[in-house]
Amino acid sequence: MNNAMKSVRIARKIDRPNTREFIDKLFENFMEMHGDRLFADDGSIVGGIASFEGTPVTVIGIQKGHTLDENVECNFGSPNPEGYRKALRLMKQAEKFHRPVITLVNTAGAFCGIGAEERGQGEAIARNIMEMSRLKTPIISIFTGEGGSGGALALAVADEVWMLEHSLYSVLSPEGFASILWRDSERVEEAAELMKMTSNELLKNGVADRMFPEHKDGIENNLNYTTDQIREALRKKLPELVKKETKTLLDERYKRFRKFGEYAE
Repeated sequence: MNNAMKSVRIARKIDRPNTREFIDKLFENFMEMHGDRLFADDGSIVGGIASFEGTPVTVIGIQKGHTLDENVECNFGSPNPEGYRKALRLMKQAEKFHRPVITLVNTAGAFCGIGAEERGQGEAIARNIMEMSRLKTPIISIFTGEGGSGGALALAVADEVWMLEHSLYSVLSPEGFASILWRDSERVEEAAELMKMTSNELLKNGVADRMFPEHKDGIENNLNYTTDQIREALRKKLPELVKKETKTLLDERYKRFRKFGEYAE
């Protein structure tokens, strides 16, 4: 098994810490908010107001479960459009009150069921991307597990993108890549390596800004090892971003993503 496929397997482990566990470790006084004010409350998106060492923040994350029942409740971490609209509602609220936004990303991708498409899945993702690109408050996105396609990007248009050692960020799954490119799903390990989807590759290519190591015994056995590093990074980076003038913040965010468009051209 190559290093990329090893990270894929680790990122998908059912006992990998989820969004609620990261929130409990990193923030105080978390007050969860529900609903998109349009259709329903999506359990795959957890969001609300919290404090980070006395600083009010808005925290939004994609939730996965550890059991079958928990995963059914949160749709296996695949948000519906109402989940993305709930996230956007909270981000716009954060903008109004000048609270930094911190997102926690762990999803194989947005839900692709008929109902989701009928309720405007594509529009919800596109609107989040557009609104985040010009949100007048700092945004930090932390990838804690899988980061699949637009389902992840809808919460990751940020000033800083951080990744855990065994987190992923890619246009689709390695199984999907192998099936589409070679029509051979058994070449999944080759696909994972070719896609450059691991934290080390993304850091090297400038997609991610920093990577946090996980404990050698597994993050599920020592979450504090990683969250202590994240807390220290937030302690340094949040004041730096908050001090920036809004125009500078937005200009730098635009340039950050525009450079990848230039590479594609």
